[in-house]
Amino acid sequence: MQKLSYYLCAIIAVSFAISCTPSKQAEISERPKIVATTGMVADAIENLLGDQVELKTLMGPGVDPHLYKASQGDMNLLANADIIVYSGHHLEGKMIEVLHKIGKTKPVIPLAEYIWENRLQRSDDGKGAIDPHLWMDIESWKLGVNGLSDTLQKLLPNKAAFIAGNFKTYKDTLEKVSFEIELAIGSIPKSQRVLITSHDAFRYYGLAYGIEVKGLQGISTVSEYGLQDVSNMVNFIISRKIKSVFIESSISSKSLQAVIEGCKSKGYNINIGGSLYSDAMGPKSSPVGTYKGMLRHNTQTIVNALK
Repeated sequence: MQKLSYYLCAIIAVSFAISCTPSKQAEISERPKIVATTGMVADAIENLLGDQVELKTLMGPGVDPHLYKASQGDMNLLANADIIVYSGHHLEGKMIEVLHKIGKTKPVIPLAEYIWENRLQRSDDGKGAIDPHLWMDIESWKLGVNGLSDTLQKLLPNKAAFIAGNFKTYKDTLEKVSFEIELAIGSIPKSQRVLITSHDAFRYYGLAYGIEVKGLQGISTVSEYGLQDVSNMVNFIISRKIKSVFIESSISSKSLQAVIEGCKSKGYNINIGGSLYSDAMGPKSSPVGTYKGMLRHNTQTIVNALK
């Protein structure tokens, strides 16, 4: 019965995404122009289509998608694209209205919409917003990429077999990475498996791999943090004897510096365990410039600091 509900959720998600992405197959070139919003989305497209696509990414290393505003150059890229793929669930908060409008004239695909409802987490602030950081759980992200693969096969039927084969290879690789992460996090003593970051981007990661997660800000960096938030975090760190906190590559470290200073004022010293990649990957030419490389880096950084 549970499996049946999963399949129903998947069918509904795929139907929704396709309904939001009108098919313009006749207008799509042999080497389609695809625009991705984030590096994680671009990585999925690149693994599905390789050099069979002209791929552009709007948000590069160090860019916070929650606060991102499209430039005139971005608008030109979107206007000239054959297909647009974004993450979804309001990760690209300030761009959603633009993407919805463009979706009336060409395929605009929200990758996260393919992920089953029962895998989604919501904010704890009483508003119940969906946490958009689904790529932090490889199993959920695979569902999203699977849905994207199916839709791209429909939009690009002459490349369908190529895309399907590439998805299988990509899926197998991600399953190996997930197993590596599980083993690595398991090496941290249970009492020390606490991950503290600037904002709440690692909830899916924590649920997937058995590590408690706390962010000073909520699931979006648009939300503000106050003195009480800092004070509560300081008290939590001291009471749990936390060894390290982690900054994020796409977010200012100012908020966590306030926490570190607060701990110090109470006679408790805490280290910065390193920089994690949350809402953006690293430079394209580096190991952290891929989705799997980003997750491997994050995991090794966390293990090194908490073990």
